[in-house]
Amino acid sequence: MTLSLPDVATTDSPAVALPLDWVGMDGIDLPIKLGGLRVPVSVDVAVDLPRAAVKGIHMSRLHRLLNEVAEHRELTPGILSMLLQEMVDSHADCGTTAARTVWRFKLLRARPALVTPGLSGWQAYPVTLHAQWRDGSLSLRLMVDVTYSSTCPCSAALSRQVLKDAFLRDFTDVENVAPQAVAAWLETNGSLATPHSQRSVAQVSVDVALAGGPSQAGCDTDVGEPESVDTLGIGALIARIEKSLGTAVQTAVKRADEQAFAQRNGQNLMYVEDATRRILASLAGDYRNVHVAVRHLESLHPHDAVASAGAAHPAR
Repeated sequence: MTLSLPDVATTDSPAVALPLDWVGMDGIDLPIKLGGLRVPVSVDVAVDLPRAAVKGIHMSRLHRLLNEVAEHRELTPGILSMLLQEMVDSHADCGTTAARTVWRFKLLRARPALVTPGLSGWQAYPVTLHAQWRDGSLSLRLMVDVTYSSTCPCSAALSRQVLKDAFLRDFTDVENVAPQAVAAWLETNGSLATPHSQRSVAQVSVDVALAGGPSQAGCDTDVGEPESVDTLGIGALIARIEKSLGTAVQTAVKRADEQAFAQRNGQNLMYVEDATRRILASLAGDYRNVHVAVRHLESLHPHDAVASAGAAHPAR
């Protein structure tokens, strides 16, 4: 015997009849396939409700469509286009014409050591992918967080002055200084003052090109990226950002790698303004609607230094 259960979303009318821009669910946990791997994601999903007389959407239909993608599909622009169209079609009785999803996950990438052969580790990059279907057209916007080290140019200059003054003081009365004596002095006194550096984060968002183009190709990556990741352009974007900064944080290191990292910091002194401009310049011409937000977690101050520029930043 099949029970007939009430469905007030269909049978009842809203007390206040108004159209709604978006209705759906936030924070749905799913395991999605990305590059052949299962990646845990949190998904927001919604459709528009243009018919004022319709009381509510059918959330179970959206949940079922998401589960089908998680069960059988890779996360690619093509699959996102199919999913969003199906979301719209599933709510034809509501007059729905638009759908959107927001995918949040961490992309794990193998990171080789700077110098030591065969040494590597894994690093997680937070990723947010906005997908929207409207007027029969798909739009995708990708946002990644890249962590790097930043050494303050002012602090470096002040440290060099301390070293210079100390050297002049100790060698004022010495007419001919032997290189060996200078080297020995530097080994002892080279750290009289050290510039401050800190872990820093660049949050970069761009539009994803849907039919090839720079967001999928044209940017070299450090390691091979799975096909679906390349299709979304995540690995290429990360590689371009890290190359522009020069001081991406490291995973597994030995002393030689730590020394190489110290050299990179010394060769890439930067304020938040410098970092933001570097990233913008590196992406110009190859990516559309670029937005960059930089945060330096100051070691000198109890507050952060921040800078941002570019296209409108999407809501998280």
